[in-house]
Amino acid sequence: MIIRRSPARALLYGVFYRLPHPVRRRLVRLAVQRYIVGAVTLVTDSEVDPPAPARLLLLRQPPGRGWTLPAGLLRHREAPVVGAARELAEETGIRLAPDQLRPAVPNAVVHAKGWVDVVFEASVAASRTQLVVDGAEVYEAAWHRLDDLPRLTPATARLLAHYGIGPLVVPAVEEPG
Repeated sequence: MIIRRSPARALLYGVFYRLPHPVRRRLVRLAVQRYIVGAVTLVTDSEVDPPAPARLLLLRQPPGRGWTLPAGLLRHREAPVVGAARELAEETGIRLAPDQLRPAVPNAVVHAKGWVDVVFEASVAASRTQLVVDGAEVYEAAWHRLDDLPRLTPATARLLAHYGIGPLVVPAVEEPG
């Protein structure tokens, strides 16, 4: 037995599917949730040996009220890993091939208001890496120890918390017994 939903809904679908394909596509674009997709790269210094704290590459961008990560919006039809490599090169001068970036876990972080960040990781030798900033989009790029991070932007602090990094990470509480 087939259970049918409301007759009004069936009528609307009937009308919708009789519309020309370009009109249907336009209606779907108007009705469907849209997302803004960005690519972010967590770049660590490969020369730091445990037990020393890892170092993370951070950027200070206008208006300069906190530090951020190398990141940016994807271009139309651009693969996230390609966008991450492009933004890393544009903002820091670090040129890595997309296959040198590893998907972070979690690989995507969904924020409020339809914003999604696809996050990748990379390691480079800080002493052999020249950081190049343009002074307009990025004021400064610097390596910071994870146990002594500078003031982060709220969005950066929230994103890093997904990876157990930064001031918003809640320490694990040991259970008695």
